[in-house]
Amino acid sequence: MPTTLLERPAEGVALVRFNRPEARNALNQQVREELAAHLQALTDDASVRCAVLTGNDRYFVGGADLKEMAPLDPVAHLTGRHGIIWQALRAFPKPLIAAVNGYALGGGCEVALHCDIIVAGEGAQFGQPELKVGIMPGGGGTQRLTRAVGKYQAMRVVLTGDPVGAAEALRMGLASEVVPDAAVLDRALELARKIAALPPLAVQLTKELVVAADNAPLDVGVALERKAYQLLFATEDQKEGMRAFAEKRPPAFKGR
Repeated sequence: MPTTLLERPAEGVALVRFNRPEARNALNQQVREELAAHLQALTDDASVRCAVLTGNDRYFVGGADLKEMAPLDPVAHLTGRHGIIWQALRAFPKPLIAAVNGYALGGGCEVALHCDIIVAGEGAQFGQPELKVGIMPGGGGTQRLTRAVGKYQAMRVVLTGDPVGAAEALRMGLASEVVPDAAVLDRALELARKIAALPPLAVQLTKELVVAADNAPLDVGVALERKAYQLLFATEDQKEGMRAFAEKRPPAFKGR
């Protein structure tokens, strides 16, 4: 049985659902491989302009599959493909939205942290409880969480392992917005449709520059931004967008 489901809910939008309800949508190797394959296929599909990740009403992703992970030794980690999910999420060039209901814990919180926008339900819970089972975050949690919420909030989350509710996550900067639980997926898809209607090349470059802001010095980031801005004046979409504005009509962006 597939552990992830790929859907096309709207033009330009792809939706990937985690589908292991019997195991709290825990990340086992099959989930990692399937999600990586979906993201690669969506990268190569020019008709897809934005993607959404979601789980079910109780679990976004409840963490790593500890039954599968417990017997592993360091060599198995080094030689296996356990990191393929993080490589695929990190390399995905299109906007990625997390629609989070229920628990996003451990690897599930790290999946959300790899996304560009996080829409959380009022009942959502985020956390990095790895220390409670004798390990530590290993999918970027210590790094991405710190960049998202700052050192002192990140330290509290990773050192206690205690979950953070949606309202607090929003205040900390761990969520983009919080909506009623029943509205999470609809809101995420609404955002995805809006993004998918925009010029794909400009969207992709904008994502690249915002991601680069985490690592590049300000002067380097500003210089990269300026070059990308200038480059977009060579695109058909720039001509179409400005012409449509002058003609007071909706633009039709083609990604060229």
